[in-house]
Amino acid sequence: MKILIAADGSKFTLHAVNYLITHIEQFRDAELMLITVHAPIPGRAAAYLDRDTVKDYYRDECEKALKPAQRALGKAGLSYKDTYKVGDPGDEISTLATKGKFDMVIMGSHGHGLFGNLVLGSVATKVLAGCKVPVLVIR
Repeated sequence: MKILIAADGSKFTLHAVNYLITHIEQFRDAELMLITVHAPIPGRAAAYLDRDTVKDYYRDECEKALKPAQRALGKAGLSYKDTYKVGDPGDEISTLATKGKFDMVIMGSHGHGLFGNLVLGSVATKVLAGCKVPVLVIR
């Protein structure tokens, strides 16, 4: 089973990762991948920065967002891969889940998004709407 875990560094991501760790017996031999997605820097701002500065910024911010989930999975002795993308988080997570032939996406109910919905965060809502594989949202 291939499981994609959406991570943004929030406490909701840690709830999702801890759920996975606690219930790992249900996901025996699972191949785990963490993903974080950073929204793009607005074009006008990016135009004033050199390409390497922008690239380093995305890498540093994404590493910070992945770190709590990496620590938790490592402490539990679980192996995983990780990746990051730049773009719309809901779209990027849904696309990778489908193209990467994942069996499931696990994510927290809310995160660091700019706007929240009443029941679910905006990214979780978008992933649920656009994803072609099952999504487990942990509250």
